[in-house]
Amino acid sequence: MDQMTVHSNFADSLASTFATLTPSQTELVAAVIRQFHLPHKFHLNPDSELVTPAVLEMLGEALRIHHAFSRQALSKDRFEFALERSLNRAGIRAELVENRTNRGHDMTIEGVPVSLKTQADANIRADLLHISKFMELGKGEWKLPLLRDMFIEHMRSYERIFQFRCLQPGPTSYLYELVEIPKSLLLEGMDAQLVIQTRSIQAPKPGYGYIYDTAGKLKFALYFDGGTERKLQIKKIRKELCTVHGTWQFDSAPFEQSVPC
Repeated sequence: MDQMTVHSNFADSLASTFATLTPSQTELVAAVIRQFHLPHKFHLNPDSELVTPAVLEMLGEALRIHHAFSRQALSKDRFEFALERSLNRAGIRAELVENRTNRGHDMTIEGVPVSLKTQADANIRADLLHISKFMELGKGEWKLPLLRDMFIEHMRSYERIFQFRCLQPGPTSYLYELVEIPKSLLLEGMDAQLVIQTRSIQAPKPGYGYIYDTAGKLKFALYFDGGTERKLQIKKIRKELCTVHGTWQFDSAPFEQSVPC
Protein backbone atom coordinates (compact mmCIF):
# COMPACT_ATOMS: atom_id res chain seq x y z
CA MET A 1 0.00 0.00 0.00
CA ASP A 2 1.54 3.33 -1.06
CA GLN A 3 1.81 6.42 1.13
CA MET A 4 -0.97 8.25 -0.68
CA THR A 5 -3.41 5.40 -0.09
CA VAL A 6 -2.48 5.22 3.60
CA HIS A 7 -3.02 8.97 3.94
CA SER A 8 -6.38 8.78 2.16
CA ASN A 9 -7.61 5.93 4.36
CA PHE A 10 -6.54 7.79 7.50
CA ALA A 11 -8.32 10.95 6.31
CA ASP A 12 -11.52 8.99 5.71
CA SER A 13 -11.31 7.41 9.15
CA LEU A 14 -10.68 10.78 10.74
CA ALA A 15 -13.67 12.33 8.96
CA SER A 16 -15.90 9.52 10.19
CA THR A 17 -14.68 9.97 13.76
CA PHE A 18 -15.09 13.73 13.59
CA ALA A 19 -18.76 13.31 12.64
CA THR A 20 -19.43 11.49 15.94
CA LEU A 21 -18.14 14.30 18.17
CA THR A 22 -20.34 16.47 20.35
CA PRO A 23 -20.47 20.24 19.67
CA SER A 24 -18.12 20.92 22.56
CA GLN A 25 -15.65 18.31 21.34
CA THR A 26 -15.89 19.69 17.82
CA GLU A 27 -15.09 23.18 19.10
CA LEU A 28 -11.99 21.93 20.91
CA VAL A 29 -10.73 20.06 17.86
CA ALA A 30 -11.43 23.13 15.71
CA ALA A 31 -9.22 25.22 18.01
CA VAL A 32 -6.31 22.88 17.37
CA ILE A 33 -6.93 22.81 13.62
CA ARG A 34 -7.04 26.60 13.55
CA GLN A 35 -3.73 26.71 15.39
CA PHE A 36 -2.10 24.44 12.82
CA HIS A 37 -3.01 26.86 10.04
CA LEU A 38 -1.30 29.85 11.64
CA PRO A 39 2.24 30.92 10.63
CA HIS A 40 5.13 29.13 12.29
CA LYS A 41 8.87 28.83 11.86
CA PHE A 42 10.85 26.01 13.45
CA HIS A 43 14.65 25.92 13.21
CA LEU A 44 17.14 23.26 14.26
CA ASN A 45 20.87 23.38 14.74
CA PRO A 46 22.22 21.11 11.98
CA ASP A 47 24.93 19.92 14.37
CA SER A 48 22.42 18.78 16.99
CA GLU A 49 22.10 15.04 17.48
CA LEU A 50 19.22 15.60 19.89
CA VAL A 51 16.83 17.84 17.96
CA THR A 52 16.34 15.98 14.70
CA PRO A 53 13.80 17.19 12.12
CA ALA A 54 11.23 14.78 13.59
CA VAL A 55 11.85 16.00 17.17
CA LEU A 56 11.71 19.61 15.99
CA GLU A 57 8.32 19.11 14.37
CA MET A 58 6.69 17.01 17.09
CA LEU A 59 7.82 19.23 19.95
CA GLY A 60 6.77 22.30 17.98
CA GLU A 61 3.30 20.93 17.29
CA ALA A 62 2.94 20.02 20.97
CA LEU A 63 3.71 23.66 21.80
CA ARG A 64 1.14 24.91 19.31
CA ILE A 65 -1.54 22.62 20.73
CA HIS A 66 -0.69 23.78 24.26
CA HIS A 67 -1.12 27.43 23.29
CA ALA A 68 -4.41 26.74 21.55
CA PHE A 69 -5.79 26.50 25.10
CA SER A 70 -3.32 28.35 27.33
CA ARG A 71 -1.50 31.67 27.43
CA GLN A 72 0.94 30.37 30.04
CA ALA A 73 4.37 29.15 29.01
CA LEU A 74 4.79 25.39 28.92
CA SER A 75 5.55 24.26 32.49
CA LYS A 76 8.53 22.11 33.39
CA ASP A 77 6.58 18.89 33.79
CA ARG A 78 4.67 19.37 30.54
CA PHE A 79 7.90 20.18 28.72
CA GLU A 80 9.50 17.02 30.08
CA PHE A 81 6.60 14.83 28.95
CA ALA A 82 6.47 16.53 25.53
CA LEU A 83 10.21 16.09 25.06
CA GLU A 84 10.12 12.45 26.14
CA ARG A 85 7.31 11.67 23.70
CA SER A 86 8.93 13.60 20.85
CA LEU A 87 12.27 11.85 21.29
CA ASN A 88 10.75 8.38 21.47
CA ARG A 89 8.52 9.00 18.47
CA ALA A 90 11.64 10.06 16.57
CA GLY A 91 13.45 6.84 17.49
CA ILE A 92 15.63 8.36 20.22
CA ARG A 93 15.32 6.38 23.45
CA ALA A 94 14.22 8.64 26.30
CA GLU A 95 12.78 7.88 29.72
CA LEU A 96 11.79 10.22 32.52
CA VAL A 97 12.78 9.20 36.04
CA GLU A 98 9.93 7.64 38.01
CA ASN A 99 10.50 9.83 41.07
CA ARG A 100 9.43 13.33 40.00
CA THR A 101 11.17 14.84 43.06
CA ASN A 102 14.47 13.19 42.22
CA ARG A 103 17.41 15.39 43.26
CA GLY A 104 19.58 14.07 40.43
CA HIS A 105 18.80 13.75 36.74
CA ASP A 106 15.35 14.22 35.20
CA MET A 107 15.58 12.04 32.10
CA THR A 108 17.79 9.43 30.49
CA ILE A 109 18.38 9.91 26.77
CA GLU A 110 20.09 7.05 24.94
CA GLY A 111 21.52 5.91 28.27
CA VAL A 112 22.83 9.37 29.23
CA PRO A 113 21.43 11.03 32.40
CA VAL A 114 20.19 14.55 31.68
CA SER A 115 19.10 17.51 33.81
CA LEU A 116 16.21 19.60 32.44
CA LYS A 117 15.43 23.19 33.39
CA THR A 118 12.95 25.79 32.15
CA GLN A 119 12.88 29.58 32.08
CA ALA A 120 9.91 31.82 31.36
CA ASP A 121 10.25 34.79 33.70
CA ALA A 122 9.04 38.24 32.74
CA ASN A 123 12.57 39.69 32.77
CA ILE A 124 14.12 36.99 30.59
CA ARG A 125 17.03 38.09 28.41
CA ALA A 126 17.86 36.51 25.08
CA ASP A 127 21.63 36.64 25.69
CA LEU A 128 21.77 35.47 29.31
CA LEU A 129 20.35 32.35 30.97
CA HIS A 130 19.10 32.26 34.53
CA ILE A 131 18.29 29.12 36.52
CA SER A 132 16.17 30.23 39.47
CA LYS A 133 16.45 26.93 41.34
CA PHE A 134 19.36 24.77 40.29
CA MET A 135 19.32 22.76 43.53
CA GLU A 136 18.24 22.91 47.16
CA LEU A 137 21.02 23.60 49.66
CA GLY A 138 19.40 21.99 52.70
CA LYS A 139 19.72 22.93 56.36
CA GLY A 140 23.34 22.01 56.93
CA GLU A 141 26.31 24.24 57.69
CA TRP A 142 26.18 27.49 55.70
CA LYS A 143 29.71 28.10 54.45
CA LEU A 144 30.26 29.12 50.84
CA PRO A 145 33.13 26.66 50.14
CA LEU A 146 30.96 23.81 51.42
CA LEU A 147 27.97 24.97 49.38
CA ARG A 148 30.15 25.26 46.28
CA ASP A 149 31.34 21.68 46.82
CA MET A 150 27.71 20.55 47.13
CA PHE A 151 27.05 22.16 43.75
CA ILE A 152 29.95 20.30 42.13
CA GLU A 153 28.91 17.01 43.76
CA HIS A 154 25.31 17.47 42.58
CA MET A 155 26.43 17.44 38.95
CA ARG A 156 27.91 13.97 39.29
CA SER A 157 24.43 12.50 38.77
CA TYR A 158 24.01 13.70 35.16
CA GLU A 159 26.09 14.38 32.07
CA ARG A 160 24.12 17.00 30.15
CA ILE A 161 22.09 20.08 31.12
CA PHE A 162 19.33 21.61 28.99
CA GLN A 163 17.13 24.63 29.51
CA PHE A 164 13.88 25.18 27.63
CA ARG A 165 13.24 28.91 27.41
CA CYS A 166 10.19 30.98 26.48
CA LEU A 167 11.63 34.18 25.04
CA GLN A 168 8.40 35.59 23.66
CA PRO A 169 5.41 34.90 25.91
CA GLY A 170 2.47 35.64 23.62
CA PRO A 171 -0.44 36.02 23.78
CA THR A 172 -0.52 35.99 19.97
CA SER A 173 3.12 35.14 19.20
CA TYR A 174 5.51 32.78 20.97
CA LEU A 175 9.20 31.96 20.76
CA TYR A 176 10.86 29.03 22.51
CA GLU A 177 14.41 27.72 22.38
CA LEU A 178 16.23 24.66 23.72
CA VAL A 179 19.71 25.52 25.00
CA GLU A 180 22.37 23.14 26.26
CA ILE A 181 24.56 24.50 29.05
CA PRO A 182 27.90 22.67 28.89
CA LYS A 183 28.56 20.74 32.08
CA SER A 184 32.22 21.60 31.62
CA LEU A 185 31.30 25.29 31.85
CA LEU A 186 29.46 24.89 35.14
CA LEU A 187 32.26 22.74 36.56
CA GLU A 188 34.41 25.86 36.37
CA GLY A 189 32.45 26.90 39.44
CA MET A 190 35.00 24.94 41.47
CA ASP A 191 37.30 27.96 41.06
CA ALA A 192 34.63 30.59 41.67
CA GLN A 193 35.51 33.76 43.54
CA LEU A 194 33.31 33.49 46.63
CA VAL A 195 31.87 36.62 48.22
CA ILE A 196 29.52 36.69 51.21
CA GLN A 197 26.86 39.43 51.25
CA THR A 198 27.70 40.82 54.68
CA ARG A 199 25.11 43.63 54.51
CA SER A 200 22.20 41.32 53.79
CA ILE A 201 19.52 40.96 56.47
CA GLN A 202 18.90 37.36 55.46
CA ALA A 203 19.91 34.61 57.84
CA PRO A 204 22.01 32.83 56.82
CA LYS A 205 23.61 35.53 54.69
CA PRO A 206 23.60 34.84 50.95
CA GLY A 207 26.73 34.80 48.85
CA TYR A 208 27.99 34.82 45.28
CA GLY A 209 30.52 32.80 43.35
CA TYR A 210 31.85 34.60 40.27
CA ILE A 211 33.45 32.85 37.28
CA TYR A 212 35.35 35.00 34.76
CA ASP A 213 37.05 34.33 31.45
CA THR A 214 40.68 35.25 30.73
CA ALA A 215 39.59 38.72 29.60
CA GLY A 216 37.87 39.35 32.93
CA LYS A 217 34.34 39.04 31.55
CA LEU A 218 31.79 37.24 33.70
CA LYS A 219 30.86 33.76 32.42
CA PHE A 220 28.20 33.13 35.05
CA ALA A 221 27.55 33.62 38.75
CA LEU A 222 26.48 31.25 41.49
CA TYR A 223 24.04 32.76 43.96
CA PHE A 224 23.68 30.94 47.27
CA ASP A 225 20.27 32.17 48.38
CA GLY A 226 20.02 32.17 52.16
CA GLY A 227 16.28 32.82 52.20
CA THR A 228 13.57 30.46 53.34
CA GLU A 229 14.18 28.04 50.44
CA ARG A 230 17.98 27.96 50.83
CA LYS A 231 18.61 27.26 47.18
CA LEU A 232 21.30 27.75 44.56
CA GLN A 233 20.56 30.03 41.63
CA ILE A 234 22.80 30.34 38.59
CA LYS A 235 22.74 33.80 37.08
CA LYS A 236 23.91 35.50 33.91
CA ILE A 237 25.09 32.42 32.01
CA ARG A 238 26.29 33.78 28.68
CA LYS A 239 24.34 32.07 25.93
CA GLU A 240 27.27 32.47 23.55
CA LEU A 241 29.04 29.85 25.68
CA CYS A 242 26.14 27.42 25.24
CA THR A 243 24.55 25.56 22.33
CA VAL A 244 21.10 26.32 20.96
CA HIS A 245 19.68 23.03 19.65
CA GLY A 246 16.40 24.34 18.26
CA THR A 247 13.96 27.25 18.19
CA TRP A 248 10.19 27.33 17.77
CA GLN A 249 8.38 30.51 16.76
CA PHE A 250 4.68 30.57 15.96
CA ASP A 251 1.49 32.62 16.07
CA SER A 252 -1.42 31.69 18.28
CA ALA A 253 -5.08 32.66 18.19
CA PRO A 254 -7.14 33.12 21.37
CA PHE A 255 -9.47 30.18 21.91
CA GLU A 256 -12.45 32.53 21.80
CA GLN A 257 -11.75 33.15 18.10
CA SER A 258 -11.89 29.48 17.18
CA VAL A 259 -14.95 28.31 15.35
CA PRO A 260 -16.17 24.78 14.70
CA CYS A 261 -15.31 23.36 11.29
